[in-house]
Amino acid sequence: MGTPLESRDAQVAEVLDRLYDEYPDAAISLNYTNRLELLVAVVLSAQCTDERVNEVTADLFEKYTSAADYAAADEEELADDIYGITFHNNKAGYLKSMGETLVAEHDGEVPDTMTELTDLSGVGRKTANVVLQHGHDVVEGIVVDTHVQRLSRRLGLTTEETPERIEADLMDVVPESDWQQLTHLLISHGRAVCDARNPDCGECVLEDICPSSKRDSAVDLASGEAWT
Repeated sequence: MGTPLESRDAQVAEVLDRLYDEYPDAAISLNYTNRLELLVAVVLSAQCTDERVNEVTADLFEKYTSAADYAAADEEELADDIYGITFHNNKAGYLKSMGETLVAEHDGEVPDTMTELTDLSGVGRKTANVVLQHGHDVVEGIVVDTHVQRLSRRLGLTTEETPERIEADLMDVVPESDWQQLTHLLISHGRAVCDARNPDCGECVLEDICPSSKRDSAVDLASGEAWT
Protein backbone atom coordinates (compact mmCIF):
# COMPACT_ATOMS: atom_id res chain seq x y z
CA MET A 1 0.00 0.00 0.00
CA GLY A 2 1.10 3.54 -0.70
CA THR A 3 4.17 2.70 -2.78
CA PRO A 4 4.73 4.99 -5.79
CA LEU A 5 6.12 3.57 -9.00
CA GLU A 6 9.87 3.70 -9.55
CA SER A 7 9.95 6.65 -11.95
CA ARG A 8 7.97 9.86 -12.00
CA ASP A 9 7.07 9.19 -15.64
CA ALA A 10 5.57 5.84 -14.69
CA GLN A 11 3.75 7.37 -11.72
CA VAL A 12 2.20 10.06 -13.91
CA ALA A 13 1.15 7.51 -16.55
CA GLU A 14 -0.50 5.25 -13.98
CA VAL A 15 -2.28 8.12 -12.23
CA LEU A 16 -3.65 9.34 -15.55
CA ASP A 17 -4.78 5.87 -16.65
CA ARG A 18 -6.66 5.20 -13.44
CA LEU A 19 -8.26 8.65 -13.22
CA TYR A 20 -9.37 8.54 -16.86
CA ASP A 21 -11.16 5.29 -16.03
CA GLU A 22 -12.63 6.68 -12.80
CA TYR A 23 -13.77 10.04 -14.19
CA PRO A 24 -14.45 9.61 -17.92
CA ASP A 25 -16.62 12.72 -18.04
CA ALA A 26 -14.38 15.07 -16.06
CA ALA A 27 -14.80 18.60 -17.38
CA ILE A 28 -14.90 22.25 -16.37
CA SER A 29 -17.81 22.87 -13.98
CA LEU A 30 -18.30 26.61 -14.51
CA ASN A 31 -21.32 27.65 -16.57
CA TYR A 32 -20.70 30.00 -19.51
CA THR A 33 -21.80 30.51 -23.11
CA ASN A 34 -19.01 32.70 -24.50
CA ARG A 35 -15.44 33.81 -23.83
CA LEU A 36 -16.38 36.87 -21.79
CA GLU A 37 -18.62 34.84 -19.52
CA LEU A 38 -15.84 32.27 -19.13
CA LEU A 39 -13.33 34.96 -18.22
CA VAL A 40 -15.67 36.55 -15.67
CA ALA A 41 -16.59 33.19 -14.13
CA VAL A 42 -12.97 32.14 -13.72
CA VAL A 43 -12.03 35.48 -12.13
CA LEU A 44 -14.92 35.08 -9.69
CA SER A 45 -13.96 31.47 -8.92
CA ALA A 46 -10.69 32.40 -7.20
CA GLN A 47 -11.01 31.14 -3.60
CA CYS A 48 -14.70 30.48 -4.21
CA THR A 49 -16.58 27.32 -5.16
CA ASP A 50 -17.69 26.81 -8.75
CA GLU A 51 -21.16 26.00 -7.45
CA ARG A 52 -21.46 29.40 -5.81
CA VAL A 53 -20.07 31.14 -8.89
CA ASN A 54 -22.66 29.44 -11.08
CA GLU A 55 -25.44 30.61 -8.75
CA VAL A 56 -24.28 34.22 -8.94
CA THR A 57 -23.52 34.33 -12.66
CA ALA A 58 -26.95 33.02 -13.61
CA ASP A 59 -28.30 36.55 -13.03
CA LEU A 60 -25.04 38.41 -13.62
CA PHE A 61 -24.72 37.26 -17.22
CA GLU A 62 -28.24 38.45 -18.00
CA LYS A 63 -27.45 41.95 -16.72
CA TYR A 64 -23.92 42.31 -18.10
CA THR A 65 -23.66 40.98 -21.64
CA SER A 66 -20.59 42.80 -22.97
CA ALA A 67 -17.23 44.15 -21.88
CA ALA A 68 -18.72 47.63 -22.26
CA ASP A 69 -21.37 46.75 -19.66
CA TYR A 70 -18.70 45.95 -17.09
CA ALA A 71 -16.69 49.03 -18.06
CA ALA A 72 -19.71 51.29 -17.55
CA ALA A 73 -20.89 49.61 -14.35
CA ASP A 74 -21.13 51.37 -11.02
CA GLU A 75 -18.54 49.49 -8.98
CA GLU A 76 -20.64 49.46 -5.82
CA GLU A 77 -23.65 48.13 -7.72
CA LEU A 78 -21.48 45.53 -9.40
CA ALA A 79 -20.20 44.44 -6.00
CA ASP A 80 -23.80 43.99 -4.86
CA ASP A 81 -24.51 41.98 -8.00
CA ILE A 82 -21.78 39.48 -7.10
CA TYR A 83 -22.46 39.50 -3.35
CA GLY A 84 -21.79 36.06 -1.92
CA ILE A 85 -18.65 35.63 -3.97
CA THR A 86 -15.47 35.62 -1.90
CA PHE A 87 -13.86 39.09 -1.87
CA HIS A 88 -16.77 40.47 -3.92
CA ASN A 89 -15.71 44.10 -3.44
CA ASN A 90 -12.22 43.47 -4.83
CA LYS A 91 -13.55 41.36 -7.66
CA ALA A 92 -16.06 44.02 -8.66
CA GLY A 93 -13.08 46.33 -9.15
CA TYR A 94 -11.35 43.68 -11.23
CA LEU A 95 -14.39 43.20 -13.46
CA LYS A 96 -14.86 46.90 -14.09
CA SER A 97 -11.16 47.45 -14.84
CA MET A 98 -11.11 44.33 -16.99
CA GLY A 99 -14.07 45.61 -18.99
CA GLU A 100 -12.38 48.97 -19.49
CA THR A 101 -9.21 47.32 -20.80
CA LEU A 102 -11.10 44.98 -23.12
CA VAL A 103 -12.99 47.91 -24.61
CA ALA A 104 -9.98 50.21 -24.90
CA GLU A 105 -7.41 47.72 -26.15
CA HIS A 106 -9.24 44.70 -27.61
CA ASP A 107 -12.45 46.04 -29.18
CA GLY A 108 -14.39 44.41 -26.36
CA GLU A 109 -13.13 40.93 -27.20
CA VAL A 110 -11.28 38.50 -24.93
CA PRO A 111 -7.66 38.22 -26.15
CA ASP A 112 -6.04 34.91 -27.01
CA THR A 113 -2.50 35.25 -25.66
CA MET A 114 -1.10 34.62 -22.21
CA THR A 115 0.53 38.06 -22.07
CA GLU A 116 -2.59 39.97 -23.02
CA LEU A 117 -4.77 37.98 -20.64
CA THR A 118 -2.47 38.34 -17.65
CA ASP A 119 -2.36 42.09 -18.27
CA LEU A 120 -6.04 42.20 -17.31
CA SER A 121 -7.00 43.01 -13.71
CA GLY A 122 -7.57 39.93 -11.59
CA VAL A 123 -6.11 37.56 -14.17
CA GLY A 124 -3.11 35.43 -13.29
CA ARG A 125 -1.58 32.54 -15.18
CA LYS A 126 -4.09 30.01 -13.83
CA THR A 127 -7.07 32.05 -15.01
CA ALA A 128 -5.41 32.78 -18.34
CA ASN A 129 -4.74 29.08 -18.92
CA VAL A 130 -8.41 28.25 -18.33
CA VAL A 131 -9.57 30.95 -20.74
CA LEU A 132 -7.06 29.92 -23.39
CA GLN A 133 -7.96 26.23 -23.10
CA HIS A 134 -11.73 26.52 -22.98
CA GLY A 135 -12.29 29.78 -24.80
CA HIS A 136 -9.69 29.62 -27.55
CA ASP A 137 -8.70 25.92 -27.72
CA VAL A 138 -5.13 26.92 -26.95
CA VAL A 139 -3.28 24.66 -24.51
CA GLU A 140 0.07 26.06 -23.50
CA GLY A 141 0.16 25.13 -19.83
CA ILE A 142 -1.47 23.26 -16.96
CA VAL A 143 -4.07 24.91 -14.75
CA VAL A 144 -2.88 24.57 -11.16
CA ASP A 145 -5.70 25.29 -8.73
CA THR A 146 -5.84 24.21 -5.09
CA HIS A 147 -6.89 20.64 -5.98
CA VAL A 148 -4.10 20.20 -8.51
CA GLN A 149 -1.58 21.70 -6.12
CA ARG A 150 -2.67 19.38 -3.31
CA LEU A 151 -3.02 16.13 -5.26
CA SER A 152 0.09 16.50 -7.41
CA ARG A 153 2.17 16.75 -4.21
CA ARG A 154 0.29 14.02 -2.37
CA LEU A 155 0.72 11.63 -5.27
CA GLY A 156 4.42 12.30 -5.62
CA LEU A 157 4.08 13.91 -9.05
CA THR A 158 6.01 16.96 -7.86
CA THR A 159 7.81 18.30 -4.81
CA GLU A 160 7.44 21.92 -5.86
CA GLU A 161 5.30 24.17 -3.66
CA THR A 162 4.07 27.19 -5.61
CA PRO A 163 1.52 26.97 -8.44
CA GLU A 164 3.96 28.45 -10.94
CA ARG A 165 6.74 25.99 -10.13
CA ILE A 166 4.30 23.07 -9.92
CA GLU A 167 2.99 23.91 -13.38
CA ALA A 168 6.47 24.07 -14.89
CA ASP A 169 7.47 20.81 -13.19
CA LEU A 170 4.35 18.95 -14.32
CA MET A 171 4.75 20.20 -17.88
CA ASP A 172 8.11 18.40 -17.96
CA VAL A 173 6.62 15.02 -17.10
CA VAL A 174 2.96 15.05 -18.20
CA PRO A 175 2.37 14.43 -21.93
CA GLU A 176 1.23 17.64 -23.59
CA SER A 177 -1.90 15.90 -24.87
CA ASP A 178 -2.95 15.38 -21.23
CA TRP A 179 -2.22 18.87 -19.90
CA GLN A 180 -5.81 20.08 -20.05
CA GLN A 181 -7.48 16.94 -18.81
CA LEU A 182 -5.03 16.38 -15.95
CA THR A 183 -6.52 19.41 -14.23
CA HIS A 184 -10.10 18.15 -14.57
CA LEU A 185 -9.16 14.66 -13.41
CA LEU A 186 -7.35 15.90 -10.29
CA ILE A 187 -10.16 18.34 -9.49
CA SER A 188 -12.75 15.57 -9.83
CA HIS A 189 -10.74 13.25 -7.60
CA GLY A 190 -10.05 16.00 -5.09
CA ARG A 191 -13.73 16.77 -4.75
CA ALA A 192 -14.91 13.16 -4.66
CA VAL A 193 -12.26 11.46 -2.55
CA CYS A 194 -9.03 13.30 -1.80
CA ASP A 195 -10.19 16.39 0.03
CA ALA A 196 -7.91 18.69 1.95
CA ARG A 197 -8.63 17.67 5.53
CA ASN A 198 -9.92 14.12 5.48
CA PRO A 199 -9.19 12.16 2.29
CA ASP A 200 -11.03 8.86 2.02
CA CYS A 201 -8.01 6.67 1.32
CA GLY A 202 -10.09 3.51 1.69
CA GLU A 203 -12.13 4.50 -1.38
CA CYS A 204 -9.24 5.83 -3.46
CA VAL A 205 -8.30 4.15 -6.73
CA LEU A 206 -4.76 5.48 -6.29
CA GLU A 207 -4.21 4.45 -2.67
CA ASP A 208 -1.75 1.65 -3.42
CA ILE A 209 0.58 3.99 -5.33
CA CYS A 210 0.07 7.10 -3.17
CA PRO A 211 3.01 7.99 -0.93
CA SER A 212 0.66 10.08 1.23
CA SER A 213 -1.80 7.26 1.93
CA LYS A 214 -3.07 7.60 5.49
CA ARG A 215 -2.98 3.81 5.75
CA ASP A 216 0.79 3.65 5.98
CA SER A 217 2.21 7.18 5.78
CA ALA A 218 2.51 9.49 8.74
CA VAL A 219 2.85 12.61 6.60
CA ASP A 220 0.63 14.41 4.12
CA LEU A 221 3.04 15.36 1.35
CA ALA A 222 0.72 18.14 0.24
CA SER A 223 1.34 20.09 3.42
CA GLY A 224 4.43 18.36 4.79
CA GLU A 225 2.57 17.95 8.06
CA ALA A 226 1.64 14.83 10.03
CA TRP A 227 -1.79 13.35 9.48
CA THR A 228 -4.12 14.01 12.38
